[in-house]
Amino acid sequence: MHELGVVMEVVKTVERVAQEQRVTEIEALVLQIGELSSMIPRYVEECFPAAADGTVLEHTRLEIEILPGNALCRHCRKVYNLLANKQTCPHCGSNRWELLSGREFMIKEIVAR
Repeated sequence: MHELGVVMEVVKTVERVAQEQRVTEIEALVLQIGELSSMIPRYVEECFPAAADGTVLEHTRLEIEILPGNALCRHCRKVYNLLANKQTCPHCGSNRWELLSGREFMIKEIVAR
């Protein structure tokens, strides 16, 4: 489970930003995770309390937004969801695509109290 190490790095990053901005309490942390990312949202949620323990994020609410795995069909140029359509364009049936989104893992927002 590589999520713990990644979440610990997120906590360190947020702590650094909080210190720079002189923030002592963080109400919420919003992460964006692409549905094609190697990060599993449920594991991120499970790891967060341990990673945040004893930090400024200890009582922070974690919110996760899932970003769709969208692709652009190289044949008909339409956008579609790769997972929902089993990597085949629902418009023309082509399986030649260019990835547009879905591999992201980002800190979207830090909500201070």
